[in-house]
Amino acid sequence: MFGDLFEEDYSSVSNYQYGKEKKLKTKALEPPAPREFTNLSGIRNQGGTCYLNSLLQTLHFTPEFREALFSLGPEELGSFEDKDKPDAKVRIIPLQLQRLFAQLLLLDQDAASTEDLTDSFGWTSNEEMRQHDVQELNRILFSALETSLVGTSGHDLINRLYHGTVVNQVVCKECKNVSEKQEDFLDLTVAVKNVSGLEDALWTMYVEEEVFDCDNLYHCGTCDRLVKATKSAKLRKLPPFLTVSLLRFNFDFVKHERYKETSCYTFPVRINLKPFCEQSDSDDLEYVYDLFSVIIHKGGCYGGHYHVYIKDVDHLGNWQFQAEKSKPDVNLKDLQNEEEIDDDPLVILKAILLQEENNVIPVDQLGQKLLKKIGTSWNKKYRKQCGPLRKFLQLHSQIFLLSSDESTVSLLKNGSLQAESDFQRNDQHISKTLTSESPGLNDRPSCSHWFDINDSKVQPIKEKDIERQFQGKESAYMLFYRKSQLQRPPEARANPRYGIPRHLLNEMDAANIELQTKRAEWDSTNNNLELRLHLGPHYHFFNGALHPIVSQAESVWDLTFDKRKTLGDLRQSMFQLLEFWEGDMVLSVAKFVPAGLHVYQMLDGDDLTLCELEIADGEDLFVWNGVEVGGIPIPTGSDCEPLLLHVLHLATSSEGERCPRLVESPHVFPSNAEVGAVLTALAVPVGVLFISATDPAGEENWVAIPEEDLKKTFREQGLRNQSSVLVQDSSDDNSSLLTQGRWFTGMNEMSWLQVQNLCEFESEEKQVKISATVNTVVFDIRIKAIKELKLIKELAENSCLRPIDRNGKLLCPVPDSYTVKEAELKMGSSLGLCPGKAPTSSQLFLFFTVGSDVQPGTEMEIIVEETMSVRDCLKLLLEKSGLPGDTWHLRKMDWCYEAGEPLCEEDATLRELMICSGDTLLLIEGKLPPPVRFCF
Repeated sequence: MFGDLFEEDYSSVSNYQYGKEKKLKTKALEPPAPREFTNLSGIRNQGGTCYLNSLLQTLHFTPEFREALFSLGPEELGSFEDKDKPDAKVRIIPLQLQRLFAQLLLLDQDAASTEDLTDSFGWTSNEEMRQHDVQELNRILFSALETSLVGTSGHDLINRLYHGTVVNQVVCKECKNVSEKQEDFLDLTVAVKNVSGLEDALWTMYVEEEVFDCDNLYHCGTCDRLVKATKSAKLRKLPPFLTVSLLRFNFDFVKHERYKETSCYTFPVRINLKPFCEQSDSDDLEYVYDLFSVIIHKGGCYGGHYHVYIKDVDHLGNWQFQAEKSKPDVNLKDLQNEEEIDDDPLVILKAILLQEENNVIPVDQLGQKLLKKIGTSWNKKYRKQCGPLRKFLQLHSQIFLLSSDESTVSLLKNGSLQAESDFQRNDQHISKTLTSESPGLNDRPSCSHWFDINDSKVQPIKEKDIERQFQGKESAYMLFYRKSQLQRPPEARANPRYGIPRHLLNEMDAANIELQTKRAEWDSTNNNLELRLHLGPHYHFFNGALHPIVSQAESVWDLTFDKRKTLGDLRQSMFQLLEFWEGDMVLSVAKFVPAGLHVYQMLDGDDLTLCELEIADGEDLFVWNGVEVGGIPIPTGSDCEPLLLHVLHLATSSEGERCPRLVESPHVFPSNAEVGAVLTALAVPVGVLFISATDPAGEENWVAIPEEDLKKTFREQGLRNQSSVLVQDSSDDNSSLLTQGRWFTGMNEMSWLQVQNLCEFESEEKQVKISATVNTVVFDIRIKAIKELKLIKELAENSCLRPIDRNGKLLCPVPDSYTVKEAELKMGSSLGLCPGKAPTSSQLFLFFTVGSDVQPGTEMEIIVEETMSVRDCLKLLLEKSGLPGDTWHLRKMDWCYEAGEPLCEEDATLRELMICSGDTLLLIEGKLPPPVRFCF
């Protein structure tokens, strides 16, 4: 599963520019956030590493393990500075563990990174960042550490802390001869199925005896014959730290599928192991162990998430509850009467499921139980407003889980209703487990500090919260016990610096100073706003908007200001900055529109911060008296925002007569002005206005505005900036200019496409314009381009047209049989005349590249059959790329230009996986990941 994961590596209206780009502020990378109120650090999830994080936190909160690791100095482990020296032996894994533990103890950040540690494992491929089993990781990590520490004083670290032995004995009932076999263990694996809890499982394993008799006799070596005998096992040697792995996952031989045991499985916070050990004269307290870590798995057998409950033995964290946890949103005990239950189908359905074993029930029985409980069927009471029962369950998938065939339904544990009755049927057993009367079990400290560490998030919990992990889809998976007689030195209590070597203390102190500096810099950068102040006296108002009198440099002042300060602070700073200012000072939000600068809302509330006023970085503020500029009242607000329109009308000769020639002129109107103002502006007493509109076929036509609509505002009429308006004077006889809404020149009927010569052959012209309509066939455009470019006729049989995007990239070739409309080509766009035929209807034109970091222009191209399988396509692309080996897979680049999910179905065709012409495939190193391992 982990491969070589732990192998050591030793080796026109205005001259002012509209929409002027705001200066982008380059912000420093945000430093890690400081620790939260618990004063403990989590570990960031690299993407499926929650199982690793849970195990590392358990080791970190094992003080004896942590301090034993810290006791190994550079003289034994080497140092990072020497890792690249050929003759130096640097033990990277223990060094990285030391650094990680030091960061978790001392570095003021909310979560540490394990990237350096996993890099030391050789764990860099994305495919290795997949969900794995924490029990297996525990064994492999210990093995890797033992290997890495060979030849050092810590060579027996794992053996000293975690190694135990079990003895299996067979006793002959005839001669009483004892035959025994001893086995070593680093963790005990115990059954969950058909077992009530840990003590029950240990009793079965180490107290109960197997009897050989009748047809199942034992051959005694001493008696040299088949005899009756008993077989048993006992714990011979207990380690200081006992690791217990729970067999939560099993295989159903009837259904032929894996499943997770979610039944109730209790375990005590303190346990006496003496009944399970070989008899000795040792004090009972020698066998007493305290629970200090519970690794929890949430999900099913094919994926899920790990987090860990940990006991803070040294009281390093701040175990205070900021507020009591909120009570369940809905609790059956809190409902006043049965009518309230009946009113909410969610409540009643969840109440029924909570009464079922494992909270699972067939859907048809759920309907029957509902009828029995409320006396009315689902269809009669809820179907009208909630729909069919199965549909209702599907719509509330965050609470209910339907089986794949929708025959059964279960209650998700993380649903909004967390009824306190979940564990009522186990209360007596749990109480008995947690309050065992064995010697030494009642003399422990009354209050233990427990925390739930879920990757980056750390929060305090109470010891009784452990009971929640006895059963369900979120339940205990590994248990860690420590011998209760292990005593911590007083100086270690609440002292995270205890036992850390001086060089790591210095490194962490320096890192904290650097973090503080970065946070201060980032805080300043993140909270500073770049404001553009437009000074009213330097502007004048004409053509419906504000424009600089002289130049932008003299009219605009740049100001950096802290967004946490108030508007009053800004105004005071402005008065100090503008010593010449007299009278009132009003600050208003302004924006550039095509017509010029327009003033919107006035800023009000001197006690409000700029953040509360929602002032954005790069905001334009107009500084004025709030009434007029240069004696002209200034219209403000979005209602009167100026619109720049392109007005088309017949030209006027020098004699004042209309000419049969169109001219276009820009005009600015307030958004709330009447549309008829266009006629007034052109001095047309009576006329008809036409606006450009697109019909269902995608063609642009001129549509007349009814006379009664001339009273509507531009905004009500749907006109926006850069809209075109056609004016026809009613006194003109030339009414033939418009025929059925279309301009007489045929400007909507005919346009052109630009074709560039991208073939090997030289031509007199680099590019030509080819006239076309939406119905022109691409083949005709291509042939005409070849002729006008005066290229050889042979290209007619071996060339194609490819659209060129705004970045100059050649897109997928366009089939010859398509029309301009079918090919979705825009008039005026550019095409490249390229060598090679366009793909047929059964072929795909694909881009491909190696790796996920796609640089524009580096993609390779290929034409393949759409019936080709993913496996064959991968082989072909590897051959084209000249890449050796078989450790590659394909991914499709998604819409945001990132690597999508792997194409796992290697035998599926490209068409079946909906691969289309123009798609980009990525060759990614690494074999396809196992389909069942994923992390939510």
